[in-house]
Amino acid sequence: MNVPAELKYTKDHEWIKIDGDTAIVGITDFAQGELGDIVYVDVDTLDEEVDKDEVFGTVEAVKTVSDLFMPLTGEVVEFNEKLEDDPELVNTDPYGEGWMIKISIKDSSEIDELLDVEGYKEVVGA
Repeated sequence: MNVPAELKYTKDHEWIKIDGDTAIVGITDFAQGELGDIVYVDVDTLDEEVDKDEVFGTVEAVKTVSDLFMPLTGEVVEFNEKLEDDPELVNTDPYGEGWMIKISIKDSSEIDELLDVEGYKEVVGA
């Protein structure tokens, strides 16, 4: 299982890359492995402010649909449009081409509540 040390994580299996007052968000290698083949990513919150822990979209795999939870309060400023034609990028490159959204962070103090790599490994039992 791939868990990059430079990223932050949530207990709901999202990863977060902080870049100034912007964050890139996706789902972890563990999550995509549990979901299986991803066939659709739906984010209907573009240009909306979404509170931390609220649903910002869904990911649909062959056998299930899972909610995607906002790791930080902020505005969804970009959706990875590559996922419209190639949702399987979430499976093949979850930390790169398979990113899902970019958000404008509203409250940077929430970053301190995210898990580091060791904390996330505890969540998944690695």
